[in-house]
Amino acid sequence: MVHESASRSGSRSPVFIKVDPQKLIPSEGAIRTAKLRSNSVDYTESQTIQEQSDDLLGNIDNKSQWDPTSWHTKPIVQDVLYSSMEDVEKALEKLEALPPLVSPYEINNLQEKLRDAALGKAFVLQGGDCAELFDYCSQERIESKMKILLQMSLVLIWGTKLPLVRIGRIAGQFAKPRSKLHEEVDGKVIPSFRGDNINGFDMSERSPDPSRLVSAYFHSAASLNFIRSSLSSGFADLHKPFDWSLSHVQSSEVKARYRAVVDAITEGLSFMKTVGADKSSTLESIDFYTSHEGLMLEFEQCLTRKLRDPRDGESKWYNTSAHFLWIGDRTRQSNGAHVEYFRGIMNPIGVKVGPSMTVDELVAILDILDPDCIAGKVTLITRYGAGNISKALPPHIAAVKRTKHKVVWMSDPCHGNTKASTSGLKTRDFEDIMNELALALQIHKDNDSQLNGVHLELTGDAVTECIGGSARLTDEDLQIRYDTVCDPRLSESQSLDVAFLIADWCKKGKMLSIAEHSSS
Repeated sequence: MVHESASRSGSRSPVFIKVDPQKLIPSEGAIRTAKLRSNSVDYTESQTIQEQSDDLLGNIDNKSQWDPTSWHTKPIVQDVLYSSMEDVEKALEKLEALPPLVSPYEINNLQEKLRDAALGKAFVLQGGDCAELFDYCSQERIESKMKILLQMSLVLIWGTKLPLVRIGRIAGQFAKPRSKLHEEVDGKVIPSFRGDNINGFDMSERSPDPSRLVSAYFHSAASLNFIRSSLSSGFADLHKPFDWSLSHVQSSEVKARYRAVVDAITEGLSFMKTVGADKSSTLESIDFYTSHEGLMLEFEQCLTRKLRDPRDGESKWYNTSAHFLWIGDRTRQSNGAHVEYFRGIMNPIGVKVGPSMTVDELVAILDILDPDCIAGKVTLITRYGAGNISKALPPHIAAVKRTKHKVVWMSDPCHGNTKASTSGLKTRDFEDIMNELALALQIHKDNDSQLNGVHLELTGDAVTECIGGSARLTDEDLQIRYDTVCDPRLSESQSLDVAFLIADWCKKGKMLSIAEHSSS
């Protein structure tokens, strides 16, 4: 800071006053969280699981007082314990000081679109990496994912004849729940890789590091900034759909079908231009929303802010780390920490529903997360596996229909169909993915319900991680480009296969085989 003072001669000379920058001070909630997340608290997963099994469906007062730290009072699974309380506290105080990544206006806008989806008036496409790496925060990587989601959007709009809600597993999908928190490498037991916001993939970086939470924020912010600037610069302009390259699509049949869809849309746009009806801004850009699994509650707590709701002017709790968050199948215990945290935020939220979820558990979770029965507030993301869906989905549909909840039904045909290849690599068979999707569509129809969306682990690159599809990948092909550090993802070609298969079902009332789909 500089002030001027008058000298005896009357001239003014600068006087420098040193002012130290204001020091960040962690909130009481951050201090409690740092203690909870450090080794000063001996809170093992086995103890947690036992507590949850003792009171899985415990009574929860949905109207009881809530704040972003309420989850501290509940048992937790997939916990992360850090070695230094001081380092955790430092990371959390920094996160608390950083600005929101998304706004209440954007979150409310997505809620309205998901309301339409719950009422059958829109279709949801949610997709992206299994687990983002910090290194994925690059122009090429982000553009490739946006491109495949936009290409799939065109196909799905053409097939469903419904507005599309686009949600990326991007700008925050860093952490992944693991079935085993430790693994043995060369006779030594080390922590499993759990995502770039927890630890590193390299063997020397497996100890949880709280500074990675702050790095996750800045990588999310950079990804969001690039997405927003790209969309505002015409990246999603429907007048230029061929700018979204098909260079990674190996199947000539898929390329031809995609070009036919684009030609039909282009012809329609040409007609609209002729009659002067092509002035809508929606033809030049889109609404694109971000999402991730809300696994790291200390991170979510710090990005949860009490902000003004532009609809009524009241202050409400919004999670500002993403527009949409979901609870995983491993952390959905109705009396657990994750459900307790999620019940208090204004964001639309998802719940992964696997074959082990009972009807009573499903209804209990809906009552906790959506006590006011707001249409589209909760998205049920079913992930049964092709061999389990016929038995598991009908009673879940019936249970929800007996309540007043209006949910978005979304199928995740990837997670329940993971298996080991002959070479030992994790993979997924495209035929299993297609079968689960076909059964989800048909079962909803047979039970007077409707599938409202699809949730996919995918990439816009020519990876070889899932077998089958129009590229006809085999187990032997997995070695060509197996890039994932976690679960196998659909390639660009396989992702377009899924979009066409859904579109064909909507148009023809049945899911075509790859052979039929290629020749249609």
